Amino acid sequence: MHPDLPLSVTHEVRDRCLCLHLQRAARAVARRFDAALRPLGLTNTQYSLLVSLNRPEPPRMGDVARLLAMDRTTLTAALKPLERRRLMKSLTDPKDRRGRLLALTEDGQDLLRHAVPIWRTTQQEIDRDLSWQGTPDPRQALLALAFGVPGSEGAAGATEKPLET
Repeated sequence: MHPDLPLSVTHEVRDRCLCLHLQRAARAVARRFDAALRPLGLTNTQYSLLVSLNRPEPPRMGDVARLLAMDRTTLTAALKPLERRRLMKSLTDPKDRRGRLLALTEDGQDLLRHAVPIWRTTQQEIDRDLSWQGTPDPRQALLALAFGVPGSEGAAGATEKPLET
């Protein structure tokens, strides 16, 4: 321990740091969804990716990255296992040949149909666990942090609201 940095600083960060508490909560929730989705061979991140592709028209890669607060490099890496399993495919954007569109395959749609009830059950359990606190919907507070904090660029450098489709 550095003499200019007393243990009280460590305790202050442990007790007050919103970033630390959000990371810990996010990891705990992620573990819960990972466990629930494991029988389908999905992680919570893969589930979120598949759901983000469930649209009438295939979204652009950049739109999915913004929605999921991921940079494009991380998104590309996260998509590879889904492509290998033939759950989604990457298409050339006909409006911009340099761009990529992301689409669910029939196998991806089928897996998503099986995954949604598992997600719903797990989400209801988490909602029930949080309801004893008597606090407003935590999702609204998290959305405000991600997309509405003045002077902040949000999680993915985006100041706009989450994609609505």
